[in-house]
Amino acid sequence: MTTPNLPRTAEVSRNTAETKIVVKLNLDGTGQSKLSTGIGFFDHMLDQIARHGLIDLDIQCQGDLHIDGHHTVEDVGITLGQAVAQAVGDKRGLRRYGHAYVPLDEALSRVVVDFSGRPGLEMHVPFKSSMIGTFDSQLAFEFFQGFANHAFVTLHIDNLRGENSHHQAETVFKAFARALRMALEIDPRSVGVIPSTKGSL
Repeated sequence: MTTPNLPRTAEVSRNTAETKIVVKLNLDGTGQSKLSTGIGFFDHMLDQIARHGLIDLDIQCQGDLHIDGHHTVEDVGITLGQAVAQAVGDKRGLRRYGHAYVPLDEALSRVVVDFSGRPGLEMHVPFKSSMIGTFDSQLAFEFFQGFANHAFVTLHIDNLRGENSHHQAETVFKAFARALRMALEIDPRSVGVIPSTKGSL
């Protein structure tokens, strides 16, 4: 059996008429982050991914915020997904599946992820307000859709309860980070083995 090359790192750029983005990450990091998207609450949520996923994350984005935050949030999700897919490689030794429940006061969310190679998102989060600071709560879906499509993961996200939209969003992003952390771990019992009966993911 072969051991994976560690640390698992990637750097991906995305340049369009709407956004200019550079994402650098280390899946085997300590949770350090350097984040600048121009949307304060979104940076706060990305920091949750880094901190609770133990992923070193550097995201620099210049987007058309004079229009709104849609392109910025969606394109960061796309670029982050591409970076994770690049860093994870052929998925040998990967635990593949991850899940987490995270509470914050009255809010509770559950996230389940599968590095299946098949993009899919089921997201059920009934946000209680449309805006969280300058962040449009609808854009959480666009972020995770972009990520799932480009990281090639199946992702189930459910906010089970919550009355405060900040709490709802934070539990979702923290649970996502914890589920990623579990799924991205190298299983010492199956190092070098692709976790699929098909032999590929």
